[in-house]
Amino acid sequence: MKKVLAIAGSDPSGGAGIQADIKTISAHAMYAMSVETALTVQNTMGVYEVIGLPADFVKKQLECVLDDIPPDAIKIGMLFSSDIVDCITKVLGKFGMKNIVLDPVMISTSGKRLLDKTAENALIDKLFPLSDLITPNIHEAEKISGMIINSLEDMKKAAVLISRFCKGGVLVKGGHFGNCTDVLYFENQFFVFEGERIDNPNTHGTGCTLSSAIACNLAAGRNLPESVMLAKEYVTGAIKAMLDIGKGRGPLNHFWKLK
Repeated sequence: MKKVLAIAGSDPSGGAGIQADIKTISAHAMYAMSVETALTVQNTMGVYEVIGLPADFVKKQLECVLDDIPPDAIKIGMLFSSDIVDCITKVLGKFGMKNIVLDPVMISTSGKRLLDKTAENALIDKLFPLSDLITPNIHEAEKISGMIINSLEDMKKAAVLISRFCKGGVLVKGGHFGNCTDVLYFENQFFVFEGERIDNPNTHGTGCTLSSAIACNLAAGRNLPESVMLAKEYVTGAIKAMLDIGKGRGPLNHFWKLK
């Protein structure tokens, strides 16, 4: 059985973060492991409070897992602080991990900051170079690239700019545009993944789910473009399942294939 490790914050309502990662990995019939970086107070209506865990405690979690069960892929989500970024960078470098998918979670959809301002540069300078894929949404891509994105061509330009900071690919996600088209820049090539707009407001945890699904496909030995394509198909199916839970923007149905 392939093994996938998720490093991220917790969502007690189960729609995003570590919980979404574990569900996604399990839905791909792989063994899920998790290292928590932060605890949140959130539900389908928003994120209300965030507490980062001590960096040394995060480090011990990560070392404990890697010493015993080396993963075939790693998904990294919410990291919260520069201290946590530093310790994760050092441990992953020490163990020589591969197939690292980094979702640069900065601010929640409801506007709550999920990454300390001082940690943004640390994330770019230290973890981007270790990652095989970076998966920013439009807002994150604008912040990292320093440009405004208004079109598909802008997404491509931003992806190239962001690629200067990393060794692998850059996937700029266009869900916030309304056309659901994503752009992958990998090995000096562009791969455009068009998506359909599904009339379903329940998309809580989409970014977490997509990055975890990509990590699963990389763990299975697929190349990066194919991994992105299959992950996008999985997320589309999870949204199309029309799960309706909670009073706000509800979660996806991660186990839609089991129906």
